[in-house]
Amino acid sequence: MIGDIHGAHKALIQCFERSGFDYASDRLISLGDACDGWPEVDKVFNELCSIRNLVYIIGNHDKWALNWADTGETPYVWLVQGGKSTTECYPNGMIPEHHRLLIQADEYYIENNQLFVHGGIDPGRPIAEQERETFIWDRNLVNLALYKKELDIEEQMSPFVRVFVGHTPTLNYGSDLPIKACEVWMMDTGAGYYGKLTMMDLDTGTIYQSDPAPQLYPDHPGRM
Repeated sequence: MIGDIHGAHKALIQCFERSGFDYASDRLISLGDACDGWPEVDKVFNELCSIRNLVYIIGNHDKWALNWADTGETPYVWLVQGGKSTTECYPNGMIPEHHRLLIQADEYYIENNQLFVHGGIDPGRPIAEQERETFIWDRNLVNLALYKKELDIEEQMSPFVRVFVGHTPTLNYGSDLPIKACEVWMMDTGAGYYGKLTMMDLDTGTIYQSDPAPQLYPDHPGRM
């Protein structure tokens, strides 16, 4: 499983090399937001499309990029949060293979009572009744888990034994490593900004990380 990539192809390759990831036999669950930020969004999607067993979960930046691919619209709020890097990777529009990956992306994925979602969920409602916007944007579950962590409260908030999310950078809480709070694992370790890209082996819990993204792209501002 891997957190938010944000166009950092070099960081993605480092994670694959350091983990010994096998494109043919291993499976990758991506928590979304492969686009917007660093200047190699197209290379990131090429890499993901070459993985035989890929589960791709749509993120809020993916949704912005998909809307641009479908309509040509470039809202300012998207461009200044990394969207410009995505449009520059596709001067003639997003190529069909990458467009198809976003169209077919999952809103969430469940396996062995573990939930993988980009933003979050409402733990008080059945997941089948929740909206796409919640899955890609919501931070209420993360905020509640962090609040309980501050109080040293370790309790289950959802029906799932583990919930893996991206979207909310752990850098905001002083860490470039994943943060566990209750059953929630925060896996966006800030690769879109000045942090690292993080990959986790779900069987062993082993963490693999890239170098800090700005060191890999010294001449590009990323999402700063």
